[in-house]
Amino acid sequence: MTFTSDQGDRQTWIALLLVVASLVGFGTVMIYSSSSGLAQFRFDNGHFFLKRWTIRMVISLGVMAVMMRLDYHIWRKAARLLLAIGFFGLLIVLMLKAFGIGKVRGAYRWIPLPGGAFQPADLVRLALVIYLADSLIRRQQVIKDFQQGFVPHAVVIGLAMGMIILQPDLGTALAIGITCTLMLFLAGVRLKHIFATAFSLLPILYIIVFVIGYRKDRVLTFLFPADDLQGTGYHVAQSLLALGSGGLTGVGLGQGQQKYFFLPEPHTDFVFSIIGEEIGLLGTMGVLLCFLIFGRLGFRIARTAPDAFGYMLASGLTCLILVYAFINMGVTTGLLPATGLPLPFISYGGSSLLFTLMATGILISIGRQGSRDKGALSNRSEMWSSRTFPRSGHTFG
Repeated sequence: MTFTSDQGDRQTWIALLLVVASLVGFGTVMIYSSSSGLAQFRFDNGHFFLKRWTIRMVISLGVMAVMMRLDYHIWRKAARLLLAIGFFGLLIVLMLKAFGIGKVRGAYRWIPLPGGAFQPADLVRLALVIYLADSLIRRQQVIKDFQQGFVPHAVVIGLAMGMIILQPDLGTALAIGITCTLMLFLAGVRLKHIFATAFSLLPILYIIVFVIGYRKDRVLTFLFPADDLQGTGYHVAQSLLALGSGGLTGVGLGQGQQKYFFLPEPHTDFVFSIIGEEIGLLGTMGVLLCFLIFGRLGFRIARTAPDAFGYMLASGLTCLILVYAFINMGVTTGLLPATGLPLPFISYGGSSLLFTLMATGILISIGRQGSRDKGALSNRSEMWSSRTFPRSGHTFG
């Protein structure tokens, strides 16, 4: 097992670590504030969710600390195995669904475990980023070819999205699709291949949204929010009410009212709304600013990565976390149709927090092995032979 040394741009990865620590710490406060009333009602213990979160947070932070110390290149060797395990987990979920086991809030997304549940989609999203970072580099010479550079990756991405949609979990599938598409673009896949494929899939998306299940109501509610405020539009209406009542500085930490059975699961999908109600616009803008800083630091780590795999992996991990964050905030503010995606580092969860912090640890590992020189990659000819990495700004060799 290989460990990294404390080299690279220390200011960047330490700043990233501080941002993540701030978000997790703030999330702990908001989880207690948003869940205490619900916990008291359900379990006669206002600290129920806080205690479970604390245990999961400590474990996840420990995993992140290990990931920080490990050489990130080990994930290149384990990419296919990790993805296979993720697909096997999705298959188990679908098998449990066939027997009606593991249903939570109308979906089969979890594998029941003692003391909690495991969501394989959280593993798959991380495994896909690692797999694509490796595969896109291996196929760099043919990346612009449709059959050799695009189709193999599109098949793997499509298989993962399809299995997740069957749970059903369209929100997670789309978030994974957006992240993977960004990685394909950064690797140099032709835009016409991406757009042509996306356009050809529109009929399937139409069937999934408007023909099958509950998704049609969610989209119509998004387009016409005032038509059913007591039905499908209730959640978003209550979220906007929470954000609006908070004003600039909020009603005060712990003083919000929407968490008392108005907002469903206020400590998970709609914790951003509680932040807006209790801490106000300043609180929500602070969270947004933290994620923007996270993105800037993450992409800086990508630019200063010691090799192409590090560049692609850091870019993919940064995109993954930002996509989840922006979709969650978009849903709670009514800018996107309702989905069930958590707010990274802040929403209550188990496997979601674990794999988000695991991804962060890998990102920091890349930063610790990087260079202060943004053009360092182009000066390391021993790594790659006369190869330009499209749109990364780096020439190998």
